[in-house]
Amino acid sequence: MAADMTAPVQRAAELRRVLEQHNHRYYVLDDPSIPDAEYDLLFRELQALEEQHPELRTPDSPTQRVGGAALKEFAPVLHRLPMQSLNNCFSEEELDEFDRRVREGLGLEAVTYVAEPKLDGLAVSLSYENGVFVQGATRGDGETGEDITANLRTIRALPLALHPAQGQAKPRLLEVRGEVYLPRAGFDRMNAEAAARGDKLYVNPRNAAAGSLRQLDPKMTAARPLALYVYGVGFQQGWTAPRTHAQVLQQLRAWGFPVSPLIEVVQGAAGCLDYYQRMQARRTSLGFDIDGVVYKLDDLAGREELGSVSRAPRWAIAHKFPAEEALTVVENIEFQISRTGALNPVARLRPVFVGGANVSNATLHNLDEVERKDVRIGDTVIVRRAGDVIPEVKGVILERRPEDARKPVVPSHCPVCGAQVERAEGDVNARCSNGMSCPAQLQGALQHFVSRRAMDIEGLGEKLLAQLIERGLVHSPVDIFQLTAEQLAGLERMGEKSAENVVAAIGKSKDSRFERFLYALGIPDVGESTARDLARHFGTLEALIEATQRDPLTETSEAIKPKDRYPELRKVPDVGPIVAAHLCHFFAEPRNREVITALLKAGIRWPPPKTSAGGVLSGKTLVITGTLPRLSREEAGALIEAHGGKVSGSISAKTDYLLAGESAGSKLAKAEKLGVAVIDLAGLRALIGE
Repeated sequence: MAADMTAPVQRAAELRRVLEQHNHRYYVLDDPSIPDAEYDLLFRELQALEEQHPELRTPDSPTQRVGGAALKEFAPVLHRLPMQSLNNCFSEEELDEFDRRVREGLGLEAVTYVAEPKLDGLAVSLSYENGVFVQGATRGDGETGEDITANLRTIRALPLALHPAQGQAKPRLLEVRGEVYLPRAGFDRMNAEAAARGDKLYVNPRNAAAGSLRQLDPKMTAARPLALYVYGVGFQQGWTAPRTHAQVLQQLRAWGFPVSPLIEVVQGAAGCLDYYQRMQARRTSLGFDIDGVVYKLDDLAGREELGSVSRAPRWAIAHKFPAEEALTVVENIEFQISRTGALNPVARLRPVFVGGANVSNATLHNLDEVERKDVRIGDTVIVRRAGDVIPEVKGVILERRPEDARKPVVPSHCPVCGAQVERAEGDVNARCSNGMSCPAQLQGALQHFVSRRAMDIEGLGEKLLAQLIERGLVHSPVDIFQLTAEQLAGLERMGEKSAENVVAAIGKSKDSRFERFLYALGIPDVGESTARDLARHFGTLEALIEATQRDPLTETSEAIKPKDRYPELRKVPDVGPIVAAHLCHFFAEPRNREVITALLKAGIRWPPPKTSAGGVLSGKTLVITGTLPRLSREEAGALIEAHGGKVSGSISAKTDYLLAGESAGSKLAKAEKLGVAVIDLAGLRALIGE
């Protein structure tokens, strides 16, 4: 290094260190140690140095927070570990039930939790390489988010580089999870400034925070008073994590992250409930919005042992505050057509501010609910809205009912296609009889069919499907597989390359899985979990259809009771009489059978089942831990079971194999101690001969 550059390099490094130290004291610790004017002098000195010597400008420089050039779009970011949702509880009884499941799952009489406020903001992931912030993303759908790195850099509370921590080397990779929110004071100031400009006001702090983070121009985000709290670590490499979540939070504080001072370690359900009641009492006095509290098991090894169900961990739960309510008037009741043909009643309301948003529509769920609550046009009603949940009409204030209040009239014909409306005995809703010939049903069914967790056809979004339906190019899911690039290229906002990409995605989707195909069919009440259980139980579509044809009610015997119905279908976990009836009705419809046959002829296929009796893993017990490449734990479990193996959640001397991915944790150590064979994904594929 040239001698004349030594002083600028050293001074720039010193200025970066001092400025970040003052940023941390001001925005994280709320304990500034110098006047703003002095901070501004130091900042301008660093700016001048970097302008004079651009090579001194580093990614973690405080000057980089102000935002660079505007972005054209947000790139997708695949989370190394999924950002899971949380299950909710709303009562003391549900909290006790959660605590019981955790204790029984771990075989303990009492457990320790970490309790924290549930911020009403936007969840983000923050990635650091060798201690330097390199990428930030939204939660998105939990697996893929949006790259908002440039905007996150503008948040002063976010450390652009990890602070040195005594006795702790900086991890090679560290992904921190947190929540970006807008303090109430900042929200009020933004609205006051918007009003002065004559602009539209922001509805609530959460929407304002989300909108601020999704500005294509980072300079716009930099002008917003956003704040951040972090609450945990996702993926990491090169760091020996501590035993408890409380210790993780302590380490995050040491690295310079803002961690809520309201977080507490509590004992059992009683400690959780006490924390909930104290936070609820303080809710209105806090400087930011919260809609509940979150309880997380403190012991990290215990979390690994409990695992997850669906897309939520078994070791954590959100305890929501009571829904916020307001009074307003029902101005009309209209009916919307769902993908299953149901006429869903919707109340059109006199606009009212409730639950942090202006509400003018509310769900009435179904006709049974309308009749049970006796909701009429002109009624004064209680509207309830909690968080992002769709507003609902909770009840009617009968003493305010006007003399001209009118009961809603269920249309005799579909408001979309004009077909006859029918209501079967026992059905909570009337339904359009036109099936997928009804544009509304067709649109909903196709959106479900192509969705990521169904057939996963990338690029076929709501607007493109609407165009295809309007032009008569698609009348059922089968028609999707006949589309050509030439047809698609002629549509609005579809160029040749985009059209080719959609056609390629359609072709790729033909290689599916039985459970995905079942879910894509849109059978009422058959969600992802039920579709997976049906696929595992029956193995083939033919076997499932055959089971639906063995309904004992086809025998006209009064001796058959409801609990005796659908014996074969009800052997499947969580399939009760209602789901079984939907399955029987769906597969009995000739039109549905025709569509299924045509889809299979179009080339949709999935691997044949492998029975446990003859499977190469028959009699073997496997445990899965860590992050597997290109395969979720759920998919790995299905693969093991398809080859006859059993998947267990905990390691024991009877375990035959531990399937370990990255960040394997305590299960790997236990397996090595017990002498259990450890394999990776390649090892599993070798075992099953793939």
